[in-house]
Amino acid sequence: MAKLLRVNMTDHTVREDEFPKEWERFGGRGLSAKILRREVPGNCDPMGEFNKLILAPGVLTGTAAPTSGRTSVGGKSPLTNGIKEANAGGQFGQKLRRLGYRAVIVEGRTKDRGTYVLTITSKGPELIRADELRLMRTYACAEQLGKNADKRAAFLMVGPAGELGYGNASVAITDLDNRYPTRHAARGGLGAVMGTKGLKAVIIDDHGTIALKAEENDDYRKKISDFVTTWRGKKNAYAKGTAIVVDMASEWGNLPTRNRRSGSFEGHSKINADAIFATFETRGGGMHNCLAGCIVQCSNTIYNEKKEYVTSALEFETLALLGANCGVDDLDAIAEFDRLCDELGMDTIETGAAIAVAMDGGVLPFGDVAGMRNLFAEMEKGTPLGRIIGSGAAVTGRAFNVERIPVVKGQAVPAWEPRTLRATGITYCTSPMGADHTAGLVFGGTKSWEGLAVKSRESQIYNAVVDSSGFCQFQEPPMEAIAGFYSACLGETISKDDLRNMGWEILQDEWAFNRDAGYTRAADHLPEFMKVEPIPTNKMVFDVPNSELDKVYDLNAK
Repeated sequence: MAKLLRVNMTDHTVREDEFPKEWERFGGRGLSAKILRREVPGNCDPMGEFNKLILAPGVLTGTAAPTSGRTSVGGKSPLTNGIKEANAGGQFGQKLRRLGYRAVIVEGRTKDRGTYVLTITSKGPELIRADELRLMRTYACAEQLGKNADKRAAFLMVGPAGELGYGNASVAITDLDNRYPTRHAARGGLGAVMGTKGLKAVIIDDHGTIALKAEENDDYRKKISDFVTTWRGKKNAYAKGTAIVVDMASEWGNLPTRNRRSGSFEGHSKINADAIFATFETRGGGMHNCLAGCIVQCSNTIYNEKKEYVTSALEFETLALLGANCGVDDLDAIAEFDRLCDELGMDTIETGAAIAVAMDGGVLPFGDVAGMRNLFAEMEKGTPLGRIIGSGAAVTGRAFNVERIPVVKGQAVPAWEPRTLRATGITYCTSPMGADHTAGLVFGGTKSWEGLAVKSRESQIYNAVVDSSGFCQFQEPPMEAIAGFYSACLGETISKDDLRNMGWEILQDEWAFNRDAGYTRAADHLPEFMKVEPIPTNKMVFDVPNSELDKVYDLNAK
């Protein structure tokens, strides 16, 4: 029988609840939204005891469905002050599902200022005090946890940024080999929710369990075989990782450069996929998968000139925000900063955006690698300057009186430029998640804005479904395929229309939470400079009228 695991950080108790039958079709992001809508006041303090942190694998996670092991982390965001979900790979979600849990709900807030670790095994859950781990970097924490845990155990944790309550704080999950905490549910500052509750880490050991069996097991195996065969018959767009789009983005005017003063970066060829692959030949490293059963294998492993491991993975968003957006064309420096973000438990998008805003405010020059390194040290020490940068781009911009602050609902705009990709700009404006490309990235809008809201709406619905299933978005599973997996897994007929309705219901839950948090439609806008300042190379601005944005909220609008 499926269960919910409740961890109360106020009285340090742990209990199991029966999983509500009416939520059977909801996992990951959708389940997180259901729990938050029912149990968390929208107007609560994100860092207070009434907010809750939700750790929810997808519906298919733990089964043999390919690339279906994503774990969603949800809560009220300290960054946006609204609902937030971020998900990551690694082994945590698969192991949690195989132990029979549909979600872990972390509630309350410790009053003794202690640091705690939750252990979950087949023998049951246990909350243990571990003050020696306080403010420990994630790599060191994973190593320490591994000394007393089974070698197959997976870890989920926060770094110093989460414990210090930073708006850029992420939740880290160990990779496939359970060595490095390199998979991050990064956006929205949810690491600060976990860290300020007093929960440093979760150890999960599913030793003795097996993959979950679908209700229609023979049919499920055939669907897996057919899906994998179809995937392998297509060109894998991510064979060289997401860094493959660096050149294309710069050519389109879609690569944020020097706090988005340009969409093209003169140093793009030094930080692209070819530059990364060149290091594989001389230093080692290569492409790999971050979780068991992955057929995409988009992750890379980066080594330095001494052939020492540095980080995994160096993604397009990181190369853009910590590279071009800060005026940095040094691939080794960007890899170093990516590793520091992993170590401290920070979102590379929010961190890169905040540093670029600080550069725009005169704190340090664009391209100043040594100065950036110093800012990371300030964040780790929790100095006033470090706390400002760690609080995100919006706070940094206000602190240094910067006019050009690229945020929506308090969250930094990702690399994908909304003036060039106006359909994605509509997603940034209307998504319950704020500026988040994973909520609905749409490649459209370079000529006319007409019809783009409908494309954004449908993309948002689709991504809500994918984020609830446990599938990775990079796998791009068709809605029909997801419906087939759901039907075989749950033992009932589920159509693609059923899933579309479910995706719409998820969005409705999230928008309703945000209304309770105080959001109105007046918040659905991009920064003013994006409406009037053209991208130099393509002369585009975000000129989509409110009447077009309105169509996102109308399921029947054309």
